[in-house]
Amino acid sequence: MKKIFVLFFLVSAIYSSAQNLPVASPESVGLSSSRLELIDSIMLKSISDNITPGGTILLARNGKIVYRKAFGNKSLFPVREIATIETIYDLASVTKPVATATAVMMLVERGEIALTDNVKKYIPDFAPSVDSAGQEFNANIYNLLTHTSGLPGYINADKILAKYENPSRSDIIYEIATVKRIYLPGERFEYSCLGFITLAEIVNRVSGKTIDRFTKEEIFEPLGLQNTFFLPPEKRFKDIAPTEKKPDGSFILGTVHDPLASLQKGISGNAGLFSNIDDLAVFMQMMLNGGVYNNKRILGKFTVEQMTIPYKPVSFSGRGLGWDIDSDYMGQRGDIFTEGCYGHTGFTGTSILAVPEKNLFLIILTNRVHPAGNTNILPLRRKIANIVASSIID
Repeated sequence: MKKIFVLFFLVSAIYSSAQNLPVASPESVGLSSSRLELIDSIMLKSISDNITPGGTILLARNGKIVYRKAFGNKSLFPVREIATIETIYDLASVTKPVATATAVMMLVERGEIALTDNVKKYIPDFAPSVDSAGQEFNANIYNLLTHTSGLPGYINADKILAKYENPSRSDIIYEIATVKRIYLPGERFEYSCLGFITLAEIVNRVSGKTIDRFTKEEIFEPLGLQNTFFLPPEKRFKDIAPTEKKPDGSFILGTVHDPLASLQKGISGNAGLFSNIDDLAVFMQMMLNGGVYNNKRILGKFTVEQMTIPYKPVSFSGRGLGWDIDSDYMGQRGDIFTEGCYGHTGFTGTSILAVPEKNLFLIILTNRVHPAGNTNILPLRRKIANIVASSIID
């Protein structure tokens, strides 16, 4: 009886919105339903072990959803509220590929910028790296996209606050542009939120639109995504999963968790995007379709291919143009999907994994930082990916 109820909820919820992908049985697309049922116990155990209060998981293959469930709670404090398929999560660094990299590559396709352009062309204060002989080397846009620019990973937001008290966006960009470089461009991989904050600023300066406006008008609205935004309206707060506890005892709800993105009032290239699992499924199907969904083309087919394989000039990084392919951060692919994947993770507990060769993608959304951000969700991601891989029978 329980299984019948779950199936009914799965089917009825999927058809509640016309934009969503169609639903199918796992076997109809070459997957084992009995294998996929193992995800339930893995997720429920993570909840009982206090790894995460809850979450939503979606798996699609051949353009059809075959697994789509909500587990546990979206909130434990100040009141306990159950997670649903509609729950919206702070995507954290999943913002980087979904919003920022997509926007950058759209500008590249339009001929408004080039990957080999020096960052300094758009941000004159952007300092070069200097080698031991005093020679200067400028980072290019592709270095920012692949985390090979020489920028450090982060800047302490409190130090910026102490310096400026009420920093403007230009103050923050200046601090990033002039921060001490830790290596030469293209020399090595160093995951950097600063690079993607810089990319969003370039989108703004070239297009005249801040990253939230550009992505809304050029990506999310054309795809029909009604639950994806940088600045969630207050009327949608009831649908959002909270994150960490604030010093005053309340919890972060409806505003970005990341400190540097918070300094920018939630409009940033490294974090700040909110979405739910159905909207992300549409976006990922667009990617697997080669840049088009429901007759709306967002990116060219060849552009998507280049974004999702290691970028040749810095292939050692294991990164594509905004997407993770084979770096040390790609643990969510598990132990079986070892090649031909791309994806990204977010600090709050979100992750996306695509396997183009198998024409499938897996999305896991949690708020593992609620009520406190000290849990390790990587083992959960790996186990679920392994189950998905083992479920492929055709």
